[in-house]
Amino acid sequence: MGHFEFEYPAAFLLLLLIVCIYKCPLSIKKLIFPHTHFFHIQPHWFNKEKLLYSLIFTLMVTALASPITYDSKGAQHRKGRDLVFALDTSGSMDESGYDGEKQEKSKFTILKETIENFISHRFDDNVGVVVFGSFAFSAVPITYDMHSLAFMLDYLQVGMAGTSTAIGDALNQSLKMLQKSDAKNKVIVLVTDGKQNSGRIKIADAVAQAKKRGVKIYTIGIGKEGSFDRAVLEKIASDTGAKSFSAEDAKTLQKVYEALDALEPSHIRSKHYLNKHPLYIFPIAGAIVLLLYLLAKRGEYHDAA
Repeated sequence: MGHFEFEYPAAFLLLLLIVCIYKCPLSIKKLIFPHTHFFHIQPHWFNKEKLLYSLIFTLMVTALASPITYDSKGAQHRKGRDLVFALDTSGSMDESGYDGEKQEKSKFTILKETIENFISHRFDDNVGVVVFGSFAFSAVPITYDMHSLAFMLDYLQVGMAGTSTAIGDALNQSLKMLQKSDAKNKVIVLVTDGKQNSGRIKIADAVAQAKKRGVKIYTIGIGKEGSFDRAVLEKIASDTGAKSFSAEDAKTLQKVYEALDALEPSHIRSKHYLNKHPLYIFPIAGAIVLLLYLLAKRGEYHDAA
């Protein structure tokens, strides 16, 4: 069922300042001309321009109060795990020929399609995405909304984080994303076709932090043998109680994700989840339209003068 509310209703207290649109100019005049009663022209409290100013200010305050509609869902009994995909977007991921049947597709395109298929039937997991190249950053925050996740995956591109391979930074960023996780099982799936040659964080330091926090790191080396450091990936996985996989082609990659699909789900402590739809753009649009109208009218006034 849909609901409507303002996230920051206290912002409406700013509407008290509308008084200044009418009073402040009068107060300034009294400071300059103390005996305003000598003037025959009386100030008009109601005029079109001031009314428009008031409406514009009201719309801006409404936008600041953040109107939203939302669907509320209870999730106390959901099962699953908090899972972060750390995806290599270095230059080598743009190579084609990884899929024998679709030679024109790059490794990264096939990887995204495989992940989209993997998450399409995951209803109990909480999933996020980190991308890395010369550096790492959070591309998709941890979410239950698999439709939004699949949508965001389509926008990820090779080279968006640089052309090198910073595996340590990727693991560190993934751990940051999992820092506030309430899941019993926390998992990182590291996917790369290269070797560590960039970044500020050492792989060993990131793995040590994962062990300390009880985070499993599954590793997947994709591409031809020797393109990735199998020994390092195996050690990352074994040190955190996980497994390491290699996928020389697209079919093997699909089998790897089928194996990952068998991970044991866990309870996620949760109370309430909101599927929010922000509406602030509408009052902002209204305020812009009114401002443009005022500017147009003033332009006509100056032209006439």
